[in-house]
Amino acid sequence: MNSGTKGVRVTEPSNSTGEVYAEASTTESYGLRSGALGPVETLAQSVSATAPSTSPSLTIPLVFALAGNATWFVYLLATGATLLVGFCVSRFARLSASPGSLYSYTADTLPPVFGVTAAWALLLAYLATGASVMGGALYYATIFLQPVIHRAPPSLPALALICGVAAFVAYRDVKLSAELMLWIEIASVSLIVVVLAVLPFHFGLHLDMDQFRLKGVTFSALGPALVLAMFSFVGFESATTLGGEARDPLRTIPRAVLQCAILSGVFFMLCSYSEVLGFRGESGSLSNSTSPLHLLAEKEGIWVLGVAIDVGAMVAMFACVLACTTAAARVLMRMARSGLLPAALERTSDRHQTPGAAVALSAVLMFAATVALAMGGVGGAEMYDLFGSLAVFGFLTIYALVALALPFARKALGQHSHTVALVSAVTVVVMILIAVFDIRSSADAVHARIPYIYLVYIAAGIAWYGLRRKKARPIPA
Repeated sequence: MNSGTKGVRVTEPSNSTGEVYAEASTTESYGLRSGALGPVETLAQSVSATAPSTSPSLTIPLVFALAGNATWFVYLLATGATLLVGFCVSRFARLSASPGSLYSYTADTLPPVFGVTAAWALLLAYLATGASVMGGALYYATIFLQPVIHRAPPSLPALALICGVAAFVAYRDVKLSAELMLWIEIASVSLIVVVLAVLPFHFGLHLDMDQFRLKGVTFSALGPALVLAMFSFVGFESATTLGGEARDPLRTIPRAVLQCAILSGVFFMLCSYSEVLGFRGESGSLSNSTSPLHLLAEKEGIWVLGVAIDVGAMVAMFACVLACTTAAARVLMRMARSGLLPAALERTSDRHQTPGAAVALSAVLMFAATVALAMGGVGGAEMYDLFGSLAVFGFLTIYALVALALPFARKALGQHSHTVALVSAVTVVVMILIAVFDIRSSADAVHARIPYIYLVYIAAGIAWYGLRRKKARPIPA
């Protein structure tokens, strides 16, 4: 892989897969701050991209609308699917570490068209997730500020502030960025856990057998509900984008990926069970609540925590924007290294050792996407839904491609395993099924168009690769 910055480059797999991973086992810094992040800070990247404190308020009510008493069970299924992906990703992460690793895993193993598809899918996944949580932050800012200033905050300045601050922190210092994301999530999740811990004492210590028996559940609704639940987990693998900056990355990153999947799954199942229990006997449904945890806190007589949770959710969404900006910038950097994008995106700041141009482009793209919808009269909650629906397709694509590539990479290294091959095959099938559920569950014309928008985007990315490949010329030594 040529690290020069002159000319037009489109990397072709000139070495065998085994040679690629043998070379990659010694991590290249890419001009980033090598070894800056320890295990906890690396985990913070994945946790913040997942934004676990936002799902109890925005995603779990949507899952409940479909799954009812099976909401916790749907999250159990989603946790299983995520762990399948996590197994494949963690196995790859033991072999190599670089910015944009999921793209690298695929590009270094499968034919070029799969690598190109992986690159554009992963980039869209992080950008769309960032735009989605920007909408979520706007939604919570409205909930929090409207009673105070008696009007919704202006959309464009609010979005510009969220995006601008996230871009500045991502550019300024990756270690500061990771630590800030970590403390934001710890604070937000802790507040939620306090409310959930008080809940059993309010209702009495007993099991909600309706939930365990899946009472009144229509099993045909579990597929669409699973799609929504999967959005709670997307981004759990984003620690892999820190391959050039994590300390001992071949050990730290695989652990972070699996730890995030397990911790998030347990948290989401606990929140699902508790919220469904907490709304028993309420005149309003969980699926219609604008801030379910706030309502539960008021019900328990600790309304101050309800307000704090709303503020925490808003700030946690900012942390997710920051995490997505960080991850997308590293994917852009890796794509520039491969010649898919201009070489300027590969350059890093001598002072901060961060990819300034890539960070700026990531932030501008997320801001432009949210502004386009805001100017069309779309609110923050709708942005969260629409961009999230688009992001899911990107993540499902990259997860399936990584699972597909894993057995070939291990075989090239002489590490073929029938168990790994079986898990990889199952993972690919599960990702395809979730994508099918997603397409079939489109409830309106807008959501029904999203798969086609995604396919047009991927086709354009492949066409761009074809043009760059034709213009490619050798790089001077």
